[in-house]
Amino acid sequence: MRKMYLSAPLPFMGQKRMFAKEFIKVLAQFLDGTVFVDLFGGSGLLSHITKCVRPDAAVVYNDFDNYRQRLANIPATNALLSDLRRIVAGVPRKKRITGEAREKVLARLEREEREHGYVDYITLSSSLLFSMNYVTDLEGMRKEDLWNTVRVTDYPEAKDYLEGLTVTSEGYKEVFKRYKDVPGVVFLVDPPYLSTEVGTYKMYWRLADYLDVLNVLKGHAFVYFTSNKSSILELCDWMGRNPFLGNPFGRCRKVEFNASVNYNARYTDMMLYTVPDEVTGVAA
Repeated sequence: MRKMYLSAPLPFMGQKRMFAKEFIKVLAQFLDGTVFVDLFGGSGLLSHITKCVRPDAAVVYNDFDNYRQRLANIPATNALLSDLRRIVAGVPRKKRITGEAREKVLARLEREEREHGYVDYITLSSSLLFSMNYVTDLEGMRKEDLWNTVRVTDYPEAKDYLEGLTVTSEGYKEVFKRYKDVPGVVFLVDPPYLSTEVGTYKMYWRLADYLDVLNVLKGHAFVYFTSNKSSILELCDWMGRNPFLGNPFGRCRKVEFNASVNYNARYTDMMLYTVPDEVTGVAA
């Protein structure tokens, strides 16, 4: 029997593991044979859960960030972590890696890059950097303080994680155009949150880019994720200049989850959704 992951096999900023159980409940409300299109696929967790829960459905995973490459390199990442464990064996857990140990860690990363041409720095960040900090290259790692939080076990290879998905890697607008006229399509919309760190994503977003995503919601069933850190005043100004849109969340149901980055930084994650009959106004 296929394993269902409730969190992504490898670290990914913004994965929706906290919403997994509520998301499963939402999936049960859509019709058989629905086509789910995960426009901002990220770690693939939403797509993976959707296919596990709804094997009847076609699920499109837009892997714009090339999470597949990270999954394919799990064996190499595990081998690298094994070496790092030996290098930092004399450093207490959750303490800074300094001096000779630090230089050996960086030298090992440099050798991996030179010999194999790829290093999953995002995954390694969770083992070498302070909580919730991520870098994407060796130079970024050199600039940071290193900490001994090296994972003590290997990552599972997750060979069937993306099984059954239709995978693409394009801008979300191109994917949306391809599927927007498919009858009964449901869009999974989880863009990088406004006013949060997006440094590990393969995109640069301005305010207008965040707001443009709202065009995807009009006239379609969707599951949309955001947080209360969005800039409401700027959002209202944009909607005032685009009055045709109305309020895409007017008929939505909402699930909230209180989360925290650290002891003094808290926010509220939100999931808003509609089902096809609510889009047309016809009672289920």
